[in-house]
Amino acid sequence: MSLEPKKLAILVAGGPAPGINSVISAATIRSILSGTPVVGILDGFKYIMKGDITHIIKMNIEDVSRIHFRGGSFLGIARDNPTKDPKHLENTITSLLRLNVTKLITIGGDDTAYSAYRLEQMAAGRITVVHVPKTIDNDLDLPHGIPTFGFQTARHVGVEIVKNIMTDAQTTSRWYFVISMGRKAGHLALAIGKATGATLTLIPEEFPTEKISLKQVVDILVGSIIKRLSYGKQDGVAVLAEGLVEHMDPKELSELVHVEKDDHDNIRLAEVNFGEILKIHVQKRLVEYGIKVTVVAKNIGYELRCADPIPFDMEYCRDLGYMASKFLQEGGSGALVSMQNGDFVPMYFKDILDKNTGRMKIRMVNKKSPSYEVARQYMIRLVKDDFNDPNELAKYAATANMSLDDFRERYEYLVNENS
Repeated sequence: MSLEPKKLAILVAGGPAPGINSVISAATIRSILSGTPVVGILDGFKYIMKGDITHIIKMNIEDVSRIHFRGGSFLGIARDNPTKDPKHLENTITSLLRLNVTKLITIGGDDTAYSAYRLEQMAAGRITVVHVPKTIDNDLDLPHGIPTFGFQTARHVGVEIVKNIMTDAQTTSRWYFVISMGRKAGHLALAIGKATGATLTLIPEEFPTEKISLKQVVDILVGSIIKRLSYGKQDGVAVLAEGLVEHMDPKELSELVHVEKDDHDNIRLAEVNFGEILKIHVQKRLVEYGIKVTVVAKNIGYELRCADPIPFDMEYCRDLGYMASKFLQEGGSGALVSMQNGDFVPMYFKDILDKNTGRMKIRMVNKKSPSYEVARQYMIRLVKDDFNDPNELAKYAATANMSLDDFRERYEYLVNENS
C-alpha cells in the first residue's frame, strides 16, 4: 500500500491584484515538475480556518498553463483573518495537515503576510510557508524601486482612465475629484497623478500630523480651483488617495460611523463616498465666493485590481511564483519572496516585522525623494511663492472676491504646513 504523497498548497487572500494567476500558474508548474502535487485552497482562509477541507481543487499543468494572461484569481479570494482567534490558526494548520500539505504558498498583502508569519510560527516545522507580496497599493516594505506585483498594471489602467477623464474635464469645463485606491500609502494615487499630469494629487504622507482635517483638504482643493480660474482655466482633475479617509476625524465624516470593517479591522473604504463628501464641501465654499464650478466625483479601484496584467506583471509574477515553489522545494520557510536586481532574495518574516506594531512594515511615499519633488513641481496648487508675489496674490483674491488680507489669512497656512 503506497503512502499518499506530500503536497504543496496555494492560497490567495486579501484583495485582488493583476498577476495573481501568473503566480499560481508558475508555482503550480514548478512544483508538479519537481514531483510535488499541488492543491488549490479556494477563497483564502475562509473555509480551512473553520476546519472545512472540502473547498479545494487538485491543480494540474493543463488547467493553469494559460491563466497568466487573465486578471482575477483562479482560486478565488477572501479577507477572512485566521489570526484573530488562536482556534482559527490551529484549524488552518490542522486542515492543511489533513490534506497532507507540508508546503504552503500564500499570496496577499501585508495582512496576509502577517497571517503567513503566524501560521509558520504555530506550525513549528510541520508546514513550511512562503509568502508572495501582492498589492496594488505598493506599500509592502520591499527594497526601494521594487514594486509589489499588480501595482504597475493598476497604474497603467488608472492612467488610461484618468487620461480620458482629463479630456472630458477640459471639453466640458468641469473638475473631477478622482479617488484612487491606497489604504495606508499614496503610491498608486501619486503614480497615476504624476504620469497623467493631473492638476494635483493628495496623499496621506504629505500631511505632517497624524490627523488630517476635512477643512484642510477642502482648502487645498479650493485653492487649486481658484488658482486655475485666475488664469482662465475652468477645468481640473485632482487625484486623491482613499487612505486620506483613515486619517480623518470620524466626527467630521459622520458617514464613517456606520461603515463596516473587514476581518482585519480596516474600514471598507469603498463604502465611504469620499469624493461626494469633498464635492459638497468644496462647492459650498465656492458658492460663498460667488464662484460656480461643476465638480464630479469618481472612484477608481475595482476597475484596476482585476485587470489583465500588463507584460511587466505577467513576467514578474511568473518569476515570483517559480521562486516561491523553488524556495519551499529546497527546504526554505518563513520568508517573503522578492526579486532584487534580477536575483531571488528571501526576506525573512523575523527581519521585516515592525517592532512597534508586531506586524509587517508599511512602505510609505518618501516625501524627500526627487521623484516626489518632481510630482509636486508639476501640480497646480497654492505654494509659498504665490503669497510672496503681490501680483499673483491679487489675481487669486480677485477671483475669490476677497481682499488680499482675507485671502492670505484664509489660505496661507496651507503653504506653511505642506510646502
